[in-house]
Order: sequence, then C-alpha cells, then structure tokens
Amino acid sequence: MAVWAIECAERVLPLFETICPHDDRPRNAIEIGREWVRTGAFSMPVIRRASLSAHAAAREIRENAPACFAAHAAGQAVATAHVSQHAYGGAYYAYKAIAAADPANAEANIAREREWQSAHLPEHLRREIMSRLIAEKRGNKLFFTVRKDEGF
Repeated sequence: MAVWAIECAERVLPLFETICPHDDRPRNAIEIGREWVRTGAFSMPVIRRASLSAHAAAREIRENAPACFAAHAAGQAVATAHVSQHAYGGAYYAYKAIAAADPANAEANIAREREWQSAHLPEHLRREIMSRLIAEKRGNKLFFTVRKDEGF
C-alpha cells in the first residue's frame, strides 16, 4: 500500500512543483517514503517530520488548490509508514488535485485516475481499497471521501 500511495502522490506532484519549484518538502516526503519501502529502515521522527513538512507546504500554498492537494498527497503517502490507512490519503488528495487542476474535465480525469490506481494495486487488495475511495457527483461538482466503516 505504501508504494501505491507514494505513486499516487508522485503522479500529482508536478502540480505543486510547477508553482513552487524551490520547495522540496513534498518531494522529500516521497523520497523518504521510497527509502523506507526500499530499505525497511523506519525512523518515526524522520517519517513524521517529512509528513508534517509536506502538509506545511500545502498550507502555505492553499490558495492554489491543485498544488495544495498535491503536497497533502505527499504528506499522507509518507505517513503510511506510521499507519497503513494513510495510504488512502495519498489517493484521496490525488483525486482532489486532479479535479482542481482541470474542473471542466474533472469527471473524465478522475475516472482515468481511478482506473490507474486500481490497476496498480495488488489484485487481492483492489476491491477493498477502491470501494473505500468514493468519487461522487452532486449537482455539477465532484466530492471525494474515504469510506471509514467497520474494518478500517
């Protein structure tokens, strides 16, 4: 799940890096997440600092929704090292970033992203994970949620 969450976040990271090319906090969070996956070496202070730094970068650019959501995706993805449910946050914020980047085509873009996300999950996890990531149209707006019921 960590690899998947990191990949989801990395797909939208250019939305942040284009706006803030000299702010490496979200990229650093992704790199620290990849390092943890690759080596298995876990340091809670390092993971926590990387996650909180990416979220701080998001707050600083909140007026640019796509960039803000992309940074949040990175912060959630690295936090998967701490709690596996944070992986959903990487995907959830990727949806929000994609929808905000191109509102006129959000529905089609989210459908493509859901296909990509689903295809990149291990088959035995696919149904469970994708059933929890909800993209719902209400009127002319898309809303995103993570279904957190029994077993989450």
